[in-house]
Amino acid sequence: MNSSQIPHFDYIFTGTGLASLMTVYKMVLSGKFSDKSILLLDQNAKKTNDRTWCFWEKEESVWNSVISKKWDLALFANEKFKRDLDLNPYSYNKINSLDFYDFVFEAISKQSNITFLKEKITDINELETHVFVGTEENRYTCNYLFNSIYTKAFAERQNKYPVLQQHFVGWFVKTKEEVFNPEEVTFMDFSVEQKGNTRFMYILPTSKTEALVEYTLFSEKLLSKEEYEKEIELYLKKLGSEHYEILEKEEGSIPMTCYPFWEKNTKRVLNIGTAGGWTKASTGYTFKNSDKKSSDLVEFIQKKDFEMKNFHKKSKFWFYDLLLLDILYRHNELGSSIFSSLFRKGNPKLIFKFLDEETNLVEDLKVILKCPKRPFIQALFRVLFK
Repeated sequence: MNSSQIPHFDYIFTGTGLASLMTVYKMVLSGKFSDKSILLLDQNAKKTNDRTWCFWEKEESVWNSVISKKWDLALFANEKFKRDLDLNPYSYNKINSLDFYDFVFEAISKQSNITFLKEKITDINELETHVFVGTEENRYTCNYLFNSIYTKAFAERQNKYPVLQQHFVGWFVKTKEEVFNPEEVTFMDFSVEQKGNTRFMYILPTSKTEALVEYTLFSEKLLSKEEYEKEIELYLKKLGSEHYEILEKEEGSIPMTCYPFWEKNTKRVLNIGTAGGWTKASTGYTFKNSDKKSSDLVEFIQKKDFEMKNFHKKSKFWFYDLLLLDILYRHNELGSSIFSSLFRKGNPKLIFKFLDEETNLVEDLKVILKCPKRPFIQALFRVLFK
């Protein structure tokens, strides 16, 4: 096949995870790209329910039809106290990934200019006038490429920026006993043994007897699968459930780092999703950040003479996240006390607004000053003088 026979597209997306599908869907919604050819490449056909996404919002979004459950209350707890948080005007929302995939692919399938191919990417090579993409089966070229394939070596082979993982194992369980409150999500329960780390339980209840129960850590090292599952067993017992059926399992590890992935962006290649630093570094939350970034991106690429490397803008929230990660990297056992001080008396609406990166400087200080002062001051000096 000579170069003139290689299929050419305006845009290619390598990887079809959350960020890619959000961006393509919004390109369709905008109505501005119907004359552009778009290719999506992924070795995974996205036909399974492989993860659960949660986010909070005040108003309905374009994803409202795929939300499977909403909560207006959230529980925060540690070994000393429990607090029921009234989330109003926010609701906490759950989306099953398969519902999201089906929703977006149905919309994409109606667009004659968009092609999805189940192929494994082997090579990406940027040239002056275009980008070359190789798969195990074929070769393609495009004007611009959006890459969401995460290369963990970029973050892990450096020591300037701390790298933690939000790692977890979750069980979808059906219990014999009525042990869950379907009206309240358990946002963070630090009453589990910390063992020198930041460890908590996270529960998404759908009925009095059904829930996703997840054992989560913010730490550097992963555990053996048996360790996560043992803790889930102990927690269910503590809730009063001796008899239950495991309907499904899920597990994951999300990088938590302020490493500047966007510095890998070039004139024609943009890294998106986790690969582009779209994950909220201090919490591991991905959905809301990707929702905002994908909207910004669709607007950005409608500009004349745009260059991908100019898309990212660093904000004050990147710096705040860097301080927290510096503390948790050096003193992983402080996670419970930091989050507990934040939620014990803090205004939940303001905290969620802060985590959504929508607060002004005065509001930032109201949140930050709830946290233990000494570790943050020490982290501030370390970061400033590094």
